[in-house]
Amino acid sequence: MIGSRVTVKIDRPMGSYHPKHKDIYYPINYGYIEGIMAPDGEEQDAYVLGVDGPVQQFTGIVVAIIHRFDDVEEKWVVAPEDMMLTREEIEKQVHFQEQYFKSEIRM
Repeated sequence: MIGSRVTVKIDRPMGSYHPKHKDIYYPINYGYIEGIMAPDGEEQDAYVLGVDGPVQQFTGIVVAIIHRFDDVEEKWVVAPEDMMLTREEIEKQVHFQEQYFKSEIRM
């Protein structure tokens, strides 16, 4: 999947809060990829990095996969095609949610 072009439908735009956990604030856009099913039976979740404001949809490249050891889900990291991100930059931007899981970033 890394290197694939995907379109993410944003259901938690930058600046919003988690619908169930009101203390989780989204400093980045977060959504799902229609038609790709994840192990939890829902469509594949994705973080969108490299976008400066809230969007409804974003097409970009999968630059990393966050593998969670203590959850059935993986989260994809999607960024603009010409953007290079380090593992440390990704960790910093997704920490707001990934801090609750034991995970690793695969690039």
